[in-house]
Amino acid sequence: MINKLLRFKTKHPFLFIMLIGFVLRVIAAFFSRGFGMHDDHFLVIEQAQSWVDGGDYLKWLPGTDGNTGPEGHSFFYVGFQYLFFQFLQLFGINDPQWKMLFVRLFHAGISMFVISFGYRIASLITAKETAYKVALLLAVFWFMPFLGVRNMVELTCIPFMMYGTLIILRQEQIRKENLPGYHKTSFLVAGFFLGLAFSVRYQTIVFTGGLGLAVLILGNWRGMLSTAIGFLVSTIIFQGIIDFFIWGRPFAELTEYVSYNLSHAYEYHTAPWYNYILLLAGLLIPPVSLMLIWGYLRNWKKYFILFFPVLLFIVFHSIFPNKQERFILPVIPLFIVLGLAGWEEWVNSSKFWKKSKSILTASWLFFWAINITLLIFFTPMYSKKARVESMSYLKGYANIDHFLIDDYGSNVLRFPPVFYTGQWPTYDAIYKDITYKDFSGWKDWEKKENQPTFVLFYKPDSLESRVDSLRQFFPELVYETTISPGFMDRMIHRINPINANEEIHIYRNKARIPEKKKSR
Repeated sequence: MINKLLRFKTKHPFLFIMLIGFVLRVIAAFFSRGFGMHDDHFLVIEQAQSWVDGGDYLKWLPGTDGNTGPEGHSFFYVGFQYLFFQFLQLFGINDPQWKMLFVRLFHAGISMFVISFGYRIASLITAKETAYKVALLLAVFWFMPFLGVRNMVELTCIPFMMYGTLIILRQEQIRKENLPGYHKTSFLVAGFFLGLAFSVRYQTIVFTGGLGLAVLILGNWRGMLSTAIGFLVSTIIFQGIIDFFIWGRPFAELTEYVSYNLSHAYEYHTAPWYNYILLLAGLLIPPVSLMLIWGYLRNWKKYFILFFPVLLFIVFHSIFPNKQERFILPVIPLFIVLGLAGWEEWVNSSKFWKKSKSILTASWLFFWAINITLLIFFTPMYSKKARVESMSYLKGYANIDHFLIDDYGSNVLRFPPVFYTGQWPTYDAIYKDITYKDFSGWKDWEKKENQPTFVLFYKPDSLESRVDSLRQFFPELVYETTISPGFMDRMIHRINPINANEEIHIYRNKARIPEKKKSR
């Protein structure tokens, strides 16, 4: 078996790399359940499923009680997710966990295009051997399989960006070398796919604008204009027309998105301008990350058509106050392509590195040791397990109309993913300075029908006293079960306590649900 794989690797190196990437992403799809960050679940999955079920959970649509107009959410990606859930239900797939398995498998397939396009772009600008190395990094970088199966717009937009970039790069090379195969319509196609990336993630317009400017600077104003036309056609179809149909005016969500971010830029995570430089240096594992940064900078003129849009994207996010780690993800694959191409070319022409191969070998050995270790832990990581499994547990009860979260001592609400209950219960959360007495007055807990069916106590701090205090309002509160976080959730919490994913203790209110469900 091993000999067959080695022969296959020698004969088909690219397919062998694709196979490795595919296996890792399938493992992630089956085992890496849960969600990575707030947005990839609550702004995609919950909203889409609520539409399938005939509701509007987040009140995004006009006519829904509580909706105040556009909130700045592109309907393109969440709309596709809605159609995908409808498709799954045609085959009788209704269980939330099974639905999410197919969602992860679908995104795993999308992620494979990142490897393929990265290899093809690298093949156009550097040696074939370096292109294979690029593909390998994109296939097995420790964060790629885990993120590749998530419903994150920052990841889903990448294949569209890379395909549009690949088309433009290839056409520019053909034009410069005066080779057959130059087609002006190809720039229209490229612009259309870049428009799809924009419809998934609005900020990619900075990259697209940089790419268009690079084409113009290189003397191809017709190509730039064709790209812009293709981009406009795409955005008019998937943003303008959709918003016009929903709101009666085109680009309603886009204009609200821009307005909101300009007004609330300082209300989220802010950091120094060099935050993303540090992120790149750490995320890509030093010293290899430093090699990639040097390689990216070194050949800026030679690879200007790729260098400039990536730089513009990084600079934009470095200047903008709201700096969340995921914002920079769309250009990471192209950064790796450019960085490795520039580094390998420098090493091959450097007298120093020819004499210092041992340093280079040691650097890569260190990188692979760290990367493989992280890959083993993160690829099958069940993220936010306690929150997901607590909702899956409630799914075993019918008609869970309301539950209560006691998040003692927390300053923020850690939203429960109610999608996994298979129903749409409402919930209240006690956190910050809110007291049980406050809620009792607001909700009129003296009436049994106003009481929650379950109480979820987040984290074990002062648990007994919290339970005793709530029993003053719910005398029939009984212990049901405890949901523990996953191994990696616990590990990440120990490293950085801000990632609060502790155990959840579930108590049932017998006044509302007299009997415990039978164990399967």
